Amino acid sequence: MLNRETVEREEEALRAAIAKLPDPSRAALYREAEKKLRDPDTYATLNYLLIAGLHHFYLGKWPRGAAELGDAIAGIALLFTDYWPLGLLVLLGIAALELYALFRSQLIVQDYNNGVLRAALEHQTRAP
Repeated sequence: MLNRETVEREEEALRAAIAKLPDPSRAALYREAEKKLRDPDTYATLNYLLIAGLHHFYLGKWPRGAAELGDAIAGIALLFTDYWPLGLLVLLGIAALELYALFRSQLIVQDYNNGVLRAALEHQTRAP
């Protein structure tokens, strides 16, 4: 479970560490990270579309996105069988997870971007 204060503290620590880098290293870090950083609004939009798992694919979490998409397809398929209550329950569960992720999208993407910057910073500090 993500904690807003922890994520914000990590972001501030990363910014301070990046600010200490020499200009060429800092520019290289941002060039490296720029391709991988994600926009919280795009994540929220993908989540809002209610196509289960699409927002996970956006962050590169392919197994989680595929599992959620598979569960949604299974839930929809169950709606057309005698087990339709189970299908409805699966879809309601997925909707609850989607809403949770939607309301926390800013924090989820902020944490993801912190990880991208942390990895880029480690790469820059290891480079000769």
